[in-house]
Amino acid sequence: MLKVVISGCNGRMGQVVTSICEAEEGITAVAGFDVNTAKRSSYPVYAAPMEYQGSADVVVDFSNASALTPLLAYCVKRKLPVVLCTTGYSADQLDEIRAAAETIPVFKSANMSLGVNILLDLVRRAAKIVGSGWDIEVLERHHNRKVDAPSGTALMIADALSEALPYEPEYVYDRHSVRHPRGKQEIGISAMRGGTIVGDHEVLFAGRDEIIEIRHSALSREVFAAGAVRAAAFLASRKHPGLYTMEDLVASV
Repeated sequence: MLKVVISGCNGRMGQVVTSICEAEEGITAVAGFDVNTAKRSSYPVYAAPMEYQGSADVVVDFSNASALTPLLAYCVKRKLPVVLCTTGYSADQLDEIRAAAETIPVFKSANMSLGVNILLDLVRRAAKIVGSGWDIEVLERHHNRKVDAPSGTALMIADALSEALPYEPEYVYDRHSVRHPRGKQEIGISAMRGGTIVGDHEVLFAGRDEIIEIRHSALSREVFAAGAVRAAAFLASRKHPGLYTMEDLVASV
């Protein structure tokens, strides 16, 4: 039985992780960390990580960047692998994460959806094959409450394409003021906002008289929690310290 501690357990994503752990065989949530210590599930909730010294195999964090330092200290002290699903880390905090990864297994990804990371793998492969002969566009759609554009995932996709292409592409975010033909080394990145769209990402490869489209749609936020639980199972099986990503998980499948 895989024993999971959930940091940020009383938040929206923490509760989704809890429900997944309750539903799946072979995995159970044994404790939670949260500034709100209300007990909403079967496990006890602690305000500070060091308060829990019970049995555990891995920690899944869906809390806040401000909670990073005490959480890493706890995991390093107890030699517990940790899956970091939180975003917004500072440069100093990223250094903390890298330092912790020298002692324990640390899993970090900007997007915890397994499907998105399979998409990243597919677009890398496609970019290597098509090379410089095709035009590439990235389109993302999100709900009308999202404030940043383009999305972090769209930039992850563009970076994955850039790694695989035989040239250094130029990211073009806005064409309304451009009055010349599309450059051959551009990656166009477009954002749409509306309704309650959880997250759609599409990559268009446009060649001579043929088109390839690779697309991922998130239908609920549960996909990110499910990816985190899968990452926890993957990380708990790692025998060596290190900084792991969804790319490592996809490669292991």
